Amino acid sequence: MRQAHFESWLQRIQAAQSLQPRTLALASADASFRRYLRIQSAQGPRVIMDAPPSQEDVRPFMHVAHLLHDAGLQVPQVLEADTEHGFLLLTDLGQSLVLPALQAAQNQGDTAKAHSLMMPALMALVQMQLRVPASALPPFDAKLLQWELDLFPTWCVQRAFGLVWTEREQAIWQRTCELLVANALAQPQVAVHADYMPRNLMVLGTTGGPVTDAQPGPGILDFQDAVAGAITYDTASLLRDAFISWDEEQELDWAIRGWELQRAAGLPVHADFGLHWQQLEWSGLQRHLKVLGIFCRLQHRDGKAAYAQDLPRFMGYASRVAMRYGPLKPLLKLLEPLSGAKVSHGFTF
Repeated sequence: MRQAHFESWLQRIQAAQSLQPRTLALASADASFRRYLRIQSAQGPRVIMDAPPSQEDVRPFMHVAHLLHDAGLQVPQVLEADTEHGFLLLTDLGQSLVLPALQAAQNQGDTAKAHSLMMPALMALVQMQLRVPASALPPFDAKLLQWELDLFPTWCVQRAFGLVWTEREQAIWQRTCELLVANALAQPQVAVHADYMPRNLMVLGTTGGPVTDAQPGPGILDFQDAVAGAITYDTASLLRDAFISWDEEQELDWAIRGWELQRAAGLPVHADFGLHWQQLEWSGLQRHLKVLGIFCRLQHRDGKAAYAQDLPRFMGYASRVAMRYGPLKPLLKLLEPLSGAKVSHGFTF
């Protein structure tokens, strides 16, 4: 039935958009229930988002795409929409993701190349925080923050590892959640992409879409879950990614540069970088615990086992932050049975 709806929709828009149905091909599958197809048109390649309405709602994507475009950022534009059945025809930003370009630069030891990719991402983030009104987005409130954190015990601790926490361990978890939620809510609230990582950014002007003076790169994807939240959240997502890691010296270098860009733009970041860094690390920890839960859910509920190979990366991120800050240190007791090795180094504040 869904295929019939798709074919009917494609036929309806074919003439107006000069589409060539014979060129239809799978572009990528999402970690969610979405999939993307590429199709040629007389104006060049286009992308079709296929999002089953029972699992995905395309309207938030359309809303945020409009906000980001109005802010002067490079995002796919919606050319046609069937919101009832979850089909969108989008402009195509190309196929050059920032992630493989960063991985190649890291493998080659090309710090200058990595820097040339990360700085535009930081600048685009500042532009989003400045120009996208947080009031136009749903709040990243205590309820949502806690819901995300709850993914960790449900899917990682219980389902993936088969562990049941004692009352004392439950108390440690509850206190950790309280600290992380309070940290997020105490920060200035701005537009937050919520998954601002290299795999969701495009290198434009090479094999990809057009770049204009009004809309510089990078291209930004997968923004439908954008919220109004902590000003450090997206920077933490960018620096401590699911699929590529950097030594802390490099993380700090980019974090400082991003913080300086935010200050120069008049954004309300903390004037003391040390305190800004702590906020960033704590925001990152909330995200890392959520992602550990999501990756385990992808493996055990959705049959996407490949995500499990990146669990150690996030376990490392989480353990390092917990080791560093006294109030978070009890969390190590919950992480150690999952990581298989005790954390024995790190600075403490």
